[in-house]
Order: sequence, then C-alpha cells, then structure tokens
Amino acid sequence: MLVPVFTLKLSHKILPRMVALGKYDGTHPCLTAATQAGKVFIHNPHARGQRVSGNRLVHSTQDADISLLNMNEAVSCLTAGVLNPDLGCDTLLVGTRTSLLAYDVHNNADLFYAGVPDGANTIVLGMLGDISSPLAIIGGNCSLQGFNHDGKDLFWTVTGDNVRSLALCDFNGDGKKELLVGSEDFDIRVFKEDEIVAEISETETVTGLATMGGSHFGYSLSNGTVGIYNQTTRHWRIKSKNQAVSIHAFDINSDGVCELITGWSNGKVDARSDRTGDVIFKDNFGSSVAGIIEGDYRMDGHTQLICCSVDGEVRGYLPGSQEMKGKLLDTSADQDLIRELSLKKQNLLLELRNYEENAKQVEPKAQTNEMDGQKGVIPANTQLKTSLSVNLGSDSESAHVELCISTSNDTIIRTVIIFAEGIFEGESHVIHPSLPNLSRRIKVPLTPPKDVPVELNIKAFVGYKNSTQFHVFELSKQLPRFSMYTLSSPDSAPGPLSFVRFSVSDRVQMVTVWLKQSFLLPEDMEILSEPFQVCFTSLRDAGQLCIQTKPTGEITINTDNIDLAGDIIQSMASFWGIEDLQVEADFPAYFEEVRKALVVVDNSHTVCQKLTANMADSSNFIRSILVRAEDSRLMGDMKNMKRRYMELYDLNRDLLSQYKIRCTNHTELLSNLKAINQAIQRAGRLRVGKPKAQVIAACRDAIKNNNVNTLIKVMRVGTASS
Repeated sequence: MLVPVFTLKLSHKILPRMVALGKYDGTHPCLTAATQAGKVFIHNPHARGQRVSGNRLVHSTQDADISLLNMNEAVSCLTAGVLNPDLGCDTLLVGTRTSLLAYDVHNNADLFYAGVPDGANTIVLGMLGDISSPLAIIGGNCSLQGFNHDGKDLFWTVTGDNVRSLALCDFNGDGKKELLVGSEDFDIRVFKEDEIVAEISETETVTGLATMGGSHFGYSLSNGTVGIYNQTTRHWRIKSKNQAVSIHAFDINSDGVCELITGWSNGKVDARSDRTGDVIFKDNFGSSVAGIIEGDYRMDGHTQLICCSVDGEVRGYLPGSQEMKGKLLDTSADQDLIRELSLKKQNLLLELRNYEENAKQVEPKAQTNEMDGQKGVIPANTQLKTSLSVNLGSDSESAHVELCISTSNDTIIRTVIIFAEGIFEGESHVIHPSLPNLSRRIKVPLTPPKDVPVELNIKAFVGYKNSTQFHVFELSKQLPRFSMYTLSSPDSAPGPLSFVRFSVSDRVQMVTVWLKQSFLLPEDMEILSEPFQVCFTSLRDAGQLCIQTKPTGEITINTDNIDLAGDIIQSMASFWGIEDLQVEADFPAYFEEVRKALVVVDNSHTVCQKLTANMADSSNFIRSILVRAEDSRLMGDMKNMKRRYMELYDLNRDLLSQYKIRCTNHTELLSNLKAINQAIQRAGRLRVGKPKAQVIAACRDAIKNNNVNTLIKVMRVGTASS
C-alpha cells in the first residue's frame, strides 16, 4: 500500500530517535537529525547555492545540501515545529543533558537558551490544555518542563521516574491536548496540565508514544513490545525479539484512520492495522532505523512517510494511486476472508478428528477395563478450580503468593500455562509435571514485583494418566493489587512511626469492601465493625502496614513506605470516586533523607560554580602562557620556551583533574535532583485532585526559594501557610 518515491544517501550518521522535519523559512521542508560529535545536520535540497555563515551554523564540506549546527556537547533530543506563531516558520529545538536551545535556522540565530538542570531526555512541541501558547515540553530526570517562545517556564511538574517518551493527545475527548508521559518505572501517565488523570502500568520502560487520532495512541517498550491503547483500554499488542526504535501514526490506505508505523533495530519497517495489529506493509533497511517522520519533502502537494536509518539512508513513501488502492484493498479483503475461512476450516477439522478419536475410545469401553477407556474422555461435570493464598515459606525471602489449580474429581492436570504481565519473565509460565508426580492439584508461586492488579490467564490440560488427548480449560483469575501483604496481629511487631491521616464522610463502612477487593483476606473473615484496626506484613521486606478507622470518618494509614502509602491513597480514591483529598502525612526518616539531598544539591551548585570560575581563569592563563612560549620560540630562547610548555603541561593536568571532579559532582547532582523530584512526586501521590497540584506547586516554590523547612512542611500538611 506504500510506494517508494525517493531515496537519499546522506553523508552523515543519524542518532536513533533524533529525527525531525521543519520549515525553517516557512516554505521549504528540511530534514533535521542529530549526528556524531555533538552536531545537528540540516538537509535542505530546496535552496541550493545559499551559503550560511555564523558561529553555530556552518556549511558541510561533505554534502552541498547539508548545514551543520555545532552544539559542543552530546545531543539528547530534538524536534521542530511552530513555537512562535507570529514568526510564520518552524523553530528547531535541541536538548542536551544540561540545556535547551531554541534556534532560528533561517536567520542563524538563537531564540533562547535555557538551562535544564534535570536534563532533556525527550521533547515534544505543541499546545497543552488551556495554556494559550505552544510549549516545548522537556522530559528529564523525573521532571517535566514546558517553555514558550520567549524561553519562559510556563509548565513544570514531576513524575515517577526518568522520562523516556512524550506525546500530546486528546485523551479524554474534551478538545484539549493532554500530555502522555512514558518513563523508566514502566508507567504511562496522562497529565491534564499538571494533574495526573490516568496511569497505565506496563512491563518495561516506555520508549515511544505516538498519537493515533482522538483518544487512541501507540506505544513501544524497551523489550520489543508495541501496541495501541484507546484511553486505558488496550486494543492489541505484539512482541518482537528486536527493539522498536521509532513509532509514528500515518494513514497508508487513505481510509481516514492512521496505521501504526514501527521502525525496528534490525532495519525493518512495518505498518500495522490500528484495529488488529496485523502487518499490512513492510520494508527493510540495511541498518537500524533511526526515525520516522512525515512531510511534503518533494513539495508536490503530497505528504510522504519518511524513514531514516542510522547509516544516513532516507526513503520516502506515498500511498498508491486511487486505482491501485482499490485493487489492493479488494485483493487484501479477499485474502483476509480466505485466510479467515481457511483457519476456521482447519480448527473444525481438528475438532472433528478429536471427537472421532474420543468416540473410538469410548465404544470398546464395555469390553475393556475402565482405565483403557479413559485415554481421552473426562467426565462431563469436570471443573477446574483456582484459589489464591499466602505462603510464608521457611524464611522471609521465600514468602510468596500461591495460586492453587485443581480439578473437581480424580482427573489429573497434565500441563498449565499462565499468562500474566509483569510477573513472569517473558510474561508466560509453563508447568509440566513429570509422570510420577501427576496429580489433580498444582501449586504455582507468584511474586509480583509491584503493587498493581494483575489478570492471570490460565490454560490447563486435563485428562487421566494414560490419556493421549486432553481437554483444555481456559479461565482468568484476578490477582489483587496488594496481594503481597499478609494479615498479621497488631501486637506481632511494633507499629510504624510514619503515617498518613485523612477524613472522609459516609465512606468508612466501605473500607471493608475495599480491603476484600485489594488484599488476600481469609474468606471466613467477619465484616469489621467501626472503629477497627487491621494490620499487614509485607512479603517482600517484612514491613508493617496498619489501617485504622474511627466513627468520625478519620482514617489513618501507618507505614514507613511512602510509595505504599501513595498507592493505597490512590486506590481508595479510585474505588470511592474521591475527586479531591487533602491529607496530613509524616515520614520522619524519609523527610530527613530529602533534607540531606537538598543540602548536597546546594553544595554541588556551589562546587560547580567554583570549578567553572577556576576553569575560566585557567583558560585565560593558558592563552597567556601560549603567547609567551611562542615569543620565546621566535626569539630562540629555548630555555624559557621549555619552561612555558612545562607550565602548560602541569596546567593541563590540573584541568583534567578539575574536569573529573566536575563530572563526579554533576553525576552526584543529578542523582540528588532525581531524589528530590521523586520526593515531590511521592508527596503529591499522597493527595488527590486539587490538593495534589497545590502540593507540587508549593514544593517547587520552596525549592526555588531554597527553603528546606517550607518544603518539608508542605510535604507534611499539604500547604506552606500556617
């Protein structure tokens, strides 16, 4: 359905995920990509003969159509688009680990240069929510920052981990764009400006997001998974042994619905149906795909799908002609129908053959012993039963949740296959007992690494020991969100000092219902009366969790794990439909760690400024020594010349030592900035709705003012005011 229309062989390598297309003069589209040695190349075949000059942008000596933008440090992300509508042209945005550059390519001028201490891992440009101007939104070290065309920071919030992918999408259908954020903690979060409106847990780092139209969006993971969601409902997903480098939405058959285009690390490009995930087009490059974009690159009025490889090969594709499309669509529809009918025929024939085999074994049952008649037939009333329980094991490391699968009679379970995201490596687990150990019951240990609800899809082969054919049972079992916590006595261990406290009206009686849904509780556990206290022990680290209620509507959660407290608050709020919830929280040990991290950050900034000043002084001294050394050489004063060069050698050694110190200092700074951003995000997760947004904003103000006490107070009570 896609026809190649042009191919380019560029003389520069292209870094993965760093490809964009921009009309920098308002008319001519230019292919832009990050290349080696901290440079960005701009390919403009439409303006040959125009020379560029300046400090940043220089003409390439290898290709007449390419100009090079020198960033002097490694490029971490880039994009192009309309940042200032009044300019009438696109702006190039380039991110590094410390800064963001907005660049006017046509005039060879910086629009603004902003420091980004949290780094720039990924970037997206567009309108967000009710903010009136387009934003360049940077995803960094657990933070999100949005800059307007003046370089003013109009948007800032925090997220759970390092950001790896961003996209703008009308997630809730209100006509305004929400921000999709994919991060290293395997979550896709949806921000309505600075408020999280949805969270989707995946099984690996979210490396790519692409808006498919409406509330649909595509995603890719670092383990080779790609798929499509409609809001929080997943339509489909597939998994490959290769990694998806780039994903893009493009309508290849002109039916008004975009297909998901994926560029893979092995050089393959494929297009998949947004409805089924079936491959409807594919092509191959000689090297890994670097990026996929779209635009009218030939300026003939048709939008091409443009794919780039890391070796600099660029291919443009167009949907086929209308006549070709009709033939292709008709042929494709016929082939799909034939394939579907053929598959149904094969399944029906296989089922018929199984019935015939079973009938042959049942007929001689009267003349043979009963065991011979049990080779393939099981009683009609056979049922497969499942149950979940906690197994404490012999030590804390072996404690786990246990799934028990059993039959309702003397039939045996030959094989069990369990599919579950995020629990098993490869997302599936197969149990195939050896012949002497066959029984009607199988126990499977489960140790979910995160507190998220998991659906277990179970397939079991049931028959008799001498059976040659087995009946397949398929069923699903829901693993509760907090299944890794077992009920314990309030007096079994000292209670945690940290707590979260809040009040709700007319909902305390619902706590029991929520507990039964979220934890593995004994079936015979009585309905708790008010007030009550229930305690749990973590199977992961033996940490204590206590939940207390009072008739007044006050609920207290005692735990030293602030992440667990946040998960419980969000789970309760979702279960009860709470839109706004303010809480009082105190985590003394954790807040002390945050206080220490802030002190280290302050010291790191001081050291950085001192090292920068020293390096500037050393640079001036180097210039002076070089001039003196050259003067001595011209005068034939070899003694002084050698002395000057020895001074240069010593100074260079000192500069290298200072650079290593600066690198170490920067790494420590990033680590502590990440810890602080995560602390703000965790403090926000203890609240719901407007109080959550207020906490994040107040925490940021406290950090800007370098007020540690105010920051801790905001985390505790939710506000900076007395």
